[in-house]
Amino acid sequence: MSLSLRGVRLRFPGFELAVDAEVRDKVVGLCGPSGSGKTTLLDLLAGLLLPTAGIIEVGDRRLTDVAADLHVRPRHRRVGYVPQGEALFPHLSVRGNLLYGFREKGIPFQHVVDTFEMAPLLERDVRSLSGGEKQRVAIGRALLSNPSILLLDEPLTGLDTSLKAKALPFFRRIREEFEVPILYVTHHRDEVLALCDRVLLMERGRIVEVVEPSRLRGATGESGTATSGGAPSR
Repeated sequence: MSLSLRGVRLRFPGFELAVDAEVRDKVVGLCGPSGSGKTTLLDLLAGLLLPTAGIIEVGDRRLTDVAADLHVRPRHRRVGYVPQGEALFPHLSVRGNLLYGFREKGIPFQHVVDTFEMAPLLERDVRSLSGGEKQRVAIGRALLSNPSILLLDEPLTGLDTSLKAKALPFFRRIREEFEVPILYVTHHRDEVLALCDRVLLMERGRIVEVVEPSRLRGATGESGTATSGGAPSR
């Protein structure tokens, strides 16, 4: 991944996002306590929010440049975004959801279906799927849009331990089977160790540290703070 965030700023009442970061890794974790700005940052990358200052680049594409009045529209950004809750279309079957936004010149439809073992699910009503199955469909749909980056916002939240154990191998397959870089938001160290090449630690709207996954210790849960192998972040 080549992701560049330079002078990115956005202010809300009682909160300011101020991010500067440069990363060049395939799977980058984004960790930090609830309310630190992780989802806000994903929304800025997806173009759902516009910053008040700064430049956002993914690969060789500049998606936002406030000073130049450049804001590429969400549908033209080639950003695959899987928010919390999957956001599947309930009136469409699994096949219909996967084909929504499908790009013929991108990843082959059958390759995604086979990788995520979705052939038996294609004609199912998405409302009848388990949590893990819904996640596979949501990620498959995002990949089929031929994204230049995939944003995953706590994709395993809400799954119990057994379902999470079944789901993790599918996320590893994204690394192995597809060239798409990933920004992966999580509160859980085990997911970081299993999937990520680098970790951005976020607190109070800032990227406070960039660390190797092995240096992330303890949980990064709702009530705690992400800490590296050095002194705890404050």
